[in-house]
Amino acid sequence: MKKFTLYIILTILAALCTGQKDCSAQTAKGNANDKVMHYIVEGKDTIFIDEIRASKVYSRLPKQKGKDWRKYYKLVHNFSKTYPYALVAQKIVARADSTIAADNLKRAKRDKYIDSVQKELFDVFEKPLRGLTVSQGALLMKLIDREIGKSSFDIIKDYKNGIAARFWNGVAKMFGSDLRKPYDPEGEDKMVEDLVEMWEDGDFPAFYMSLFWKDPPIVEIPSEYR
Repeated sequence: MKKFTLYIILTILAALCTGQKDCSAQTAKGNANDKVMHYIVEGKDTIFIDEIRASKVYSRLPKQKGKDWRKYYKLVHNFSKTYPYALVAQKIVARADSTIAADNLKRAKRDKYIDSVQKELFDVFEKPLRGLTVSQGALLMKLIDREIGKSSFDIIKDYKNGIAARFWNGVAKMFGSDLRKPYDPEGEDKMVEDLVEMWEDGDFPAFYMSLFWKDPPIVEIPSEYR
């Protein structure tokens, strides 16, 4: 992957650890899907009630041809390689928020903690992220936007500075990307959003198999970030 894309992504991941307000919002979002199981009592028996999601079966599809299909195959494959890293961003936000809040870190200690997190991120993720293509890096930045609720430009601007944000956005535009562009689940990014929903429902591996006739690639994520 081009060096500028690698730098932007690592900068974003490190920057996510610096805003306690934003971290708190993301932690709340992470708990939004929690649900309470209902029950009824009949005599001495307690019966728990839940709705079982219908299973989906995907048949192996014949290989399709054409520009649109090639573009879609590429999107599905790139999604499989990048979405796990977007989910890592959520974990980093929650962990950093918890540490900063629990330890009530003052400015100097907070900056030192953030520097240690940034070094850790470079040590752990620099090598695998270098293996991503430019298009995969661009998709990852969109997915981070989706999970965090901020564009890459705003993240860099808020936690680094406006000059850095404008500089990297200028470089990104040379490669066909725009860090200011927000994630659009109802428009341009509708197909990506559909893939996210498949992932959340547990259907993505079967869907990937139906398209490529093989399991999706394994993205190695250290256990502490899963």
